[in-house]
Amino acid sequence: MLIAAAVAAMVAANLSEATAHAYHAFIHAETGPVLSPKLGPMRVHLWINDGLMALFFLIVGLEIKRELVDGRLSSWDRRILPVTAAAAGMAGPALIYILIVKGAPILSNGWAIPAATDIAFALGVLALLGKRAPLSLKLFLTTVAIVDDMGAVAIIALFYTSGLSIPALAAAAVILAAMFAMNRWGVKSIPVYLIGFVALWFAVLLSGVHATIAGVLAAFTIPIRKSPAAPDAIDSPLHKLEHGLHPWSAYLIIPLFGFANAGVDLRGMGVGDLFAPLPLGVAAGLFVGKQIAVFAAIRISVWLGIAEKPQGASWAQIYGVALLCGIGFTMSLFIGGLAFPGDAHLVDEAKIGILMGSLLSAIAGFAVLRFSASKPRAEER
Repeated sequence: MLIAAAVAAMVAANLSEATAHAYHAFIHAETGPVLSPKLGPMRVHLWINDGLMALFFLIVGLEIKRELVDGRLSSWDRRILPVTAAAAGMAGPALIYILIVKGAPILSNGWAIPAATDIAFALGVLALLGKRAPLSLKLFLTTVAIVDDMGAVAIIALFYTSGLSIPALAAAAVILAAMFAMNRWGVKSIPVYLIGFVALWFAVLLSGVHATIAGVLAAFTIPIRKSPAAPDAIDSPLHKLEHGLHPWSAYLIIPLFGFANAGVDLRGMGVGDLFAPLPLGVAAGLFVGKQIAVFAAIRISVWLGIAEKPQGASWAQIYGVALLCGIGFTMSLFIGGLAFPGDAHLVDEAKIGILMGSLLSAIAGFAVLRFSASKPRAEER
């Protein structure tokens, strides 16, 4: 559905003048009200990127907390390899981007665009291989992407925040403290936490920090009951909320985000435009930087004996997964909009680079995994 939404956006933006006008008129339509003087009247695009995406980030936060408390990141020995791979996979692409655009200081703010991995897209490509890909690879890719999301959230909070409002920040801190207190006092009512989330979102929106950060912060206040081998415990509020929100995210929020952000007008654009510093830097960061950095981090970690490679996976398959980490669609589009606010031309150039880099990574990763896959073992069938 994410791919279909992105294709629909590209078709609408390029089919004709009429469809392009209708597309842009829809995503920029004013709906009101003015929630923040800085943002002005709320538009469809703002409701999606600052509103609905806060719910997406709430789910990201729930996944992160679950993994840290009761999952694949719950002990240090489990964290070493994915944390190392994710950290390298964010630094490598950023470095390549900076090297390519170093002659254009105005583009330097986009360094984080190729640093993110799209967990849904990458796992979707891996799922196409079915039993050909070892289960350990799917678990490893999921964990790396979740750690990657943690890094992306930190980047958004630290580097794409401006014009802070101290009173609004103080209000957000009070609301967050109250939500943690509810957790401490044993409150397990999900509606109560959701009300707190909405209040926190509004305070963060007014503060100057991107409003979606409220989703991750609120997620860490949701109570969880440890349930080894039973991830769907009926008395665990975090598990219930995560499973309740996930379909809305997968089938509504993410496709809407893809439709509202992937549309870029390619009419009149030549080959030279595709290799301009910004799209080239983003595409090279995703396709080249990710695969080199992630694979090198895994190889070095295993060579040093500080971690073990995913069980049952060959080095060729691990390289294929490193390629898939270069799919940065959703989070990269999101950061691209934050990197160049108010400059539609640069945002569109970033989108072109994201689409090129993600497509190359998806095709190459699938091909490597497809042709390096061994027959599934009996216990995995």
